[in-house]
Amino acid sequence: MKIYISADMEGTAGVCSWAQVDPSDVHEYPVYRRYMTREVAAAIEGARRSGGSEFLVNDSHWNMRNLLWDELPPDVRMISGARKPLSMAQGAEQRFDAAFFTGYHAKIGEANAVLSHTYSDWTLYDVRVNGTPCSEALLNAAILGMYGTPVVLVSGDRATIESVAKTLPWIVGVVVKDAIGYYSANTLTPETACAAIREGAREALVTLSHAKPFTFAAPIELIIETVKTEQADFMELLPQVERIGGRAVRFRHDDYLVVFRVFLAAMRLGGAANLPA
Repeated sequence: MKIYISADMEGTAGVCSWAQVDPSDVHEYPVYRRYMTREVAAAIEGARRSGGSEFLVNDSHWNMRNLLWDELPPDVRMISGARKPLSMAQGAEQRFDAAFFTGYHAKIGEANAVLSHTYSDWTLYDVRVNGTPCSEALLNAAILGMYGTPVVLVSGDRATIESVAKTLPWIVGVVVKDAIGYYSANTLTPETACAAIREGAREALVTLSHAKPFTFAAPIELIIETVKTEQADFMELLPQVERIGGRAVRFRHDDYLVVFRVFLAAMRLGGAANLPA
């Protein structure tokens, strides 16, 4: 059984500060990247207990060079490095029996969620597809769904799991912490979180027949609201991207792959507006 894993970091047990997930931090980040890696390893171990035999791990956090290779099984393949064409969903086109999202966080604006944001908190204020407010989990699940792969496991804080389950009710959600605020949490220890993820992965493949690929129905409408007006200025330079407000743009297409690529291009172009003029 072939498994795809997209590994983020903000939803890792214990994480409650940007310093813990920022590669430039020399004190806390090295500790928490190890916890992130161990949660991925736990998901792999649990999947093996239910027939998982081939794994592709996509490092999906920040500069996407976080996972410690020597703490993962030697037969696992990994996608590492940033600016990937499909970003957090890179590799989805290879087709898999199931997908896991580990260490995921809630969408921007979600209440009672640790470090909640959607892809870029300094560029994106809101992202909606067909009127649905989207988290990274939902945006990425739809790419996997295009290729027939269902997301069956998500780990992170309670707000993340509850939000994803509203749209993907078949997931096995592993709650590793409860937010007290944006920067604090009541959390499991790393060891206990890994045990829960290990069991969740095993269960997710046992109940795989209940899952289905998630897709957005065509025609697909993407609306992005930016943090600052100048970011929308940059985004509307893209062909067929329409300015619909001071901080909002819209794009429509029947193919979600095209929509997702435009979303990534708009986000990256909008991010350039953050540079000094």
